[in-house]
Parts: sequence; structure tokens; C-alpha cells
Amino acid sequence: MDCEDMIITEEPNLTERKEGGKRGRKPGRKASSEKIDMKAKLERSRQSARECRARKKLRYQYLEELVTDREKAVFALRAELERYKQWSAELDAGRLPEGFQALLEELGMLKQE
Repeated sequence: MDCEDMIITEEPNLTERKEGGKRGRKPGRKASSEKIDMKAKLERSRQSARECRARKKLRYQYLEELVTDREKAVFALRAELERYKQWSAELDAGRLPEGFQALLEELGMLKQE
């Protein structure tokens, strides 16, 4: 008898689990709250896209400014290199280049300190 009672009590539990354990959307059960949620979701998505585009624009502006600053530094270094090339050519010819004396004095002052 005990075995029969166990079998009988187990069967109703199995049927309850099957009915209550279904997952997923139920067909034909669209509520107005789901439509409102969908509108809110779309608005959040639009807002997120706007923010993403704004971040992207700021990132590109920052990178463009960085490139501009680096280009200015490169031009300044090239000008300095060209000046040193001219000085070396004049020194090889036996002449004292213009501005060279000021550079030597500046370096001499730094060495004395």
C-alpha cells in the first residue's frame, strides 16, 4: 500500500510541474504594458545611440588635436635640424654661423651653474 500511495502522490506533482514549468512567451497574450515597454526600450536605444555618436565625435576631435600638436612638433624639430645642418656647413667652411655664438653662451651659462 505504501508503494501505491507514493505512485499516486507523485503523478499529480508531475503534471503540475509540466503545466507550470513552461517557458517562453505565451501566444496571444500581448498586453498594453508590453507595448509601453517596447516604446521605452526603443527610446533608450535611441538615447544610447545619440550618446555613442557624441562620444565618437569627441574621440575624433581629441585625436585630430593630438595629430595637429604632433605635426607642429615635427615641423619645429625639422626646422631645428635644418638650422643645425646650415651651422655645420658654415663651420666646415670656416665661418662662425649667425646665432651660434648665442647658443654657445647659453650652453656656457648652463655649464657654469
